[in-house]
Amino acid sequence: QVPLVESGGGLVQAGGSLRLSCAASLRPFSTYGMGWFRQAPGKEREFVAAINLSGANLYYGDSVKGRFTISRDNAKNTVYLQMSSLKPEDTAVYYCAARPYSGGSDSSQYRYWGQGTQVTVSS
Repeated sequence: QVPLVESGGGLVQAGGSLRLSCAASLRPFSTYGMGWFRQAPGKEREFVAAINLSGANLYYGDSVKGRFTISRDNAKNTVYLQMSSLKPEDTAVYYCAARPYSGGSDSSQYRYWGQGTQVTVSS
């Protein structure tokens, strides 16, 4: 069973919004810190946002602060990424990731990864 499945990507105009979802089969879900990362063609993977077990602590990459919001619903085993004021430079494949017990920006600490969902922002 695939541990993480992203959805919600697509094509949007600059200034628009999208909400990504990541459904987790990991149990118990509440014991995993969750993160979102992205990778654009020819670029390294970039940290976007992370959330701790309870959802009380949130972390954001500098390029998305004030525009993106991460949240989680432990009852639904799902983490979300609300993206607003999208820019063409936000175009990338977005990946959901999980790590035991805490969130953070270090991708090497994440144990499970989704297959990614494409987000394309047109100018």
